[in-house]
Amino acid sequence: MALRDLKKRLTATVEELDDQRLQQRFTGIDLTPIAEAPTRVPIRVGGEVQRIRMVPRAGSPSIEVVVSDGTGDVIAVFTGRRSIGGVDHGRGILLEGVGVPDRGRTVIFNPAYTLLP
Repeated sequence: MALRDLKKRLTATVEELDDQRLQQRFTGIDLTPIAEAPTRVPIRVGGEVQRIRMVPRAGSPSIEVVVSDGTGDVIAVFTGRRSIGGVDHGRGILLEGVGVPDRGRTVIFNPAYTLLP
């Protein structure tokens, strides 16, 4: 049994290993996996911050935070903000809000968030 696990780890790609690590990190805290999250209903997802960028939307500053849990990505958009204290790359974060489909991706506008250690 252990030899099979070792073989899987040695032959897996870096992306597969990272996805497995993220899935293990965010299990057991009552979250919906991002890949299974429905749209247009309130959801509670969590993951690790992958990217942060400031993007103007309708003339006002907005921050887009890409969060991944190993099953997929979700984008949290904070409108009217130029920075968010404590949100850094690699930081664990829980998001609560309504997911909206936008150009083939799930976006949550102005979600409630909780930073994880």
